Amino acid sequence: MSVTIDRVYLTEAEWKARAEQHMDRASDWTRPYRDRRARGTMHPVHDFLFIYYRFAPALLEQWHPGIDLHLETGDSGNAWSPKFYTQVNGCTFLEPAKIDSKIHKRLNWSLSIIKAALNRAPQFGCFGLHEWAMVYRGGPEGRLRHEGTLPLRLTQQETDQVVESQPICCSHFDAFRFFTESAQPLNLRQPTQAGRLENEQAGCLHTNMDLYKWTAKSMPWLSSDLLWETFLYAGSCREIDMRASPYDCRQLGYEPIRVETAEGRVEYEDAQRKLAEQARPIRLKLITELERILKAAPKINL
Repeated sequence: MSVTIDRVYLTEAEWKARAEQHMDRASDWTRPYRDRRARGTMHPVHDFLFIYYRFAPALLEQWHPGIDLHLETGDSGNAWSPKFYTQVNGCTFLEPAKIDSKIHKRLNWSLSIIKAALNRAPQFGCFGLHEWAMVYRGGPEGRLRHEGTLPLRLTQQETDQVVESQPICCSHFDAFRFFTESAQPLNLRQPTQAGRLENEQAGCLHTNMDLYKWTAKSMPWLSSDLLWETFLYAGSCREIDMRASPYDCRQLGYEPIRVETAEGRVEYEDAQRKLAEQARPIRLKLITELERILKAAPKINL
């Protein structure tokens, strides 16, 4: 049985002010990305979320209210997609009744993957070596992912020795699949796409970064405030990811976390634990919102 959503009414001036504020903050990220893309360059930290996740900048820029708000729109209500929104008596709102089987399946999968890591014991012994495994023995066909953009901090031989010096224990499929062919057998586990629900754990930097991915895939049913929160958080994860990588990011203003040393591994684990703590309330918020949306949607047999 679906549930009724108690909506808060916003005047046109109120919601347009929110939308403008959101566009302003998003543009601080999307405008430089578009400029760099037009020049054929990229920022390995700031542009990663657009390139890796393949979400258009417009997705971040567009403001969506979430299911709790009832917007005064008058004649401008037809600017909101009728695929998701309903207009009644000059007001526009997201309509959960429009959640079809395809949308329901996508929202339910996002909820399942977010919940999977919630109560599983986090692991903090990977030390960010997934990035090192991606360049092991020179990367695919002897080429590095950031070749010509960022140099390695160590020689290729020294980088390979770091990978070989300790167990690799990456649990994240999307990180593991970018390992070089030579590095994959060195991983203590062999994560697969089919086994994601069994492997996701809240200590994993990429699992936590993916909170942005699942939020983006759930739009416009989640609010743009939540999308923005997960985007900024994912950016923090990416910064630690690259600081601990074998690449020298000092030209970008990032001091390395030297995970090839005992001191660097302690520093990385401390940062990893803090990111995991920050992720928990975001994960709980997403779970609450997605469960509410699915309860308000028509009952669908998947």
